[in-house]
Amino acid sequence: MKNNVRFYRSVNFKIAFSFILILLISIEIIGAYFIRGLEKSTINNYTKEMNQRVANLATSLGTTMSESNEDDAEAVQRILEDNTASDILEMWVVDDKGIVIATNDVGQKDTIVGKKNEFSDIDDFSLKQYVALDDNNKRVYVNVQPIQSPTGDSAVIGALYVKSDIEQKYTEISNTAIIFFSASVIAGVISMIVALLVSRSITKPIEDMRRQAVRIAQGDYSDKVEVYGHDELSQLAQTFNKLSDRIEDAQDTMEAERNRLDSVLTHMTDGVIATDRRGKVITINEMALTLLDVDSEQAIGQSILTLLDLDEEYTLRKLLESQEEILLDRSKSEQEEDRMILRAEFAMIRRESGFISGLVVVLHDVTEQEKTEEERRQFVSNVSHELRTPLTSVRSYLEALDEGAWEDKEVAPEFIHVTLVETDRMIRMINDLLNLSRMDSGNQPMNLEFVNFNELVDYILDRFDMMVTNQEKKYKIVRDFTERELWVEIDTDKIMQVIDNIMNNAIKYSPDGGTITVHLMETHNNIVLGITDEGLGIPKKDLDKVFERFYRVDKARARKQGGTGLGLAISKEVMKAHGGSIWVESTEGKGSTFYISLPYEPYEEDWWE
Repeated sequence: MKNNVRFYRSVNFKIAFSFILILLISIEIIGAYFIRGLEKSTINNYTKEMNQRVANLATSLGTTMSESNEDDAEAVQRILEDNTASDILEMWVVDDKGIVIATNDVGQKDTIVGKKNEFSDIDDFSLKQYVALDDNNKRVYVNVQPIQSPTGDSAVIGALYVKSDIEQKYTEISNTAIIFFSASVIAGVISMIVALLVSRSITKPIEDMRRQAVRIAQGDYSDKVEVYGHDELSQLAQTFNKLSDRIEDAQDTMEAERNRLDSVLTHMTDGVIATDRRGKVITINEMALTLLDVDSEQAIGQSILTLLDLDEEYTLRKLLESQEEILLDRSKSEQEEDRMILRAEFAMIRRESGFISGLVVVLHDVTEQEKTEEERRQFVSNVSHELRTPLTSVRSYLEALDEGAWEDKEVAPEFIHVTLVETDRMIRMINDLLNLSRMDSGNQPMNLEFVNFNELVDYILDRFDMMVTNQEKKYKIVRDFTERELWVEIDTDKIMQVIDNIMNNAIKYSPDGGTITVHLMETHNNIVLGITDEGLGIPKKDLDKVFERFYRVDKARARKQGGTGLGLAISKEVMKAHGGSIWVESTEGKGSTFYISLPYEPYEEDWWE
């Protein structure tokens, strides 16, 4: 390959040009700040000094003009002439009647003195200080200073008008700037020559390395770069000489890394998708194909926006700029088992130059996390609602009592009774919540013992048989038990709580005079207890939700009967802790059957020996 690079395109020229350009820019910036600062400082100092001079002159004139003397005008004239300086262009003194009584310009003395002032800036005798342009388009500094009486009442007895030559200060600053920039040009020329010499010593070793790089690209690793001196370029030349010995090993390493990356992507539990800079999919692993339910032929080459169904909400530019996490609902239906929520995280593939060459998308299956979070939010909402209702009721009755209802012997006992009922309801709810919390954290102890399950259920039902005489609603309990004795290892108190919950619900929702049938049977490795009522039944859409916390099919009726909405949820956790299960079968309008199942292994006689 021939070196056809022209001089103005060469590194040699660019280094020298860059050096001189940086130098000139630096000098110009410094010069600009310097000249600007010099100009600001010079002008501020001049105006400050001039303001002080005019103020002092106005004070002197005030003393002279306040004296009742016929020679006042001549005294004022002498003061102006004595204070005339080379930079003062014009000075007038106007009395409180607007008559010009003195001027420093002898040539205009006869035409101005004694005449009415025609300059508008002096009409109101107020302080004015500003830069203006005169008739020759040169800058002048105008200062109008009110002349006050020195007697102490601060009365304005006239005004002093002074116009000074500020243009000379700007001229001095311009001359300084010309000197500075002339020196900058001379320094730039000298620096250019030096830079060319220095850059030449740098570019020669670089040219040698360029030739060696071309040979390496063609597969020729035999030649070596000549090393000059012991500087950084020499070290770079030595690195080039080592490059030909290591490049083959580097290629083998890269191939091995590529294979390892393919293996990692294949066995990742998260989906990974890579795109080119246009957003077309170029790589997708097996997990991503599974999560998105597509095959490789469909995905490769497809737009990432289309693949993830983001066409309507996002453009590729917006996706690259935001790089926010996005939740993708890939559910096939509203059924719980068909739900799938994916969290997509986006990251740009960026080269060292900053060029964006693609996008990486990582897909996480967060279906269970989202379900748990939704349940948590619903739980907090339900707890707040369930506690607010009785608290509101209690507060209302207490306010009524506080306002005087306690003196009414007929109303007060009823109000107190309702308050106690609502308080008991909140206590039961809080106790249930504490039990659920302990069960969720695994801190609820289990007092296991072997019991005859037939006798335990019979004992519980006997209690409900005795309770029927004390209740307004009448019901009949029918037992359908297996004749075989069933011994199981359970926590008796907790299982009794589960059966009590189911029986209480059966009684609550059964019609007056209804029959509650209790079945106890043995299946393969399980004991199954079923409790059937003749109540209203549960709608099909609610069957999977009745064991959720605070869920009620008929909310108004359940609250009226004092339920907390946690009984079945606690029962579910108790059965889970025993390794069993609980479920319900129901026909709306005909009744419901709740089942509990416990693991069971028939005991042998020799166990007790």
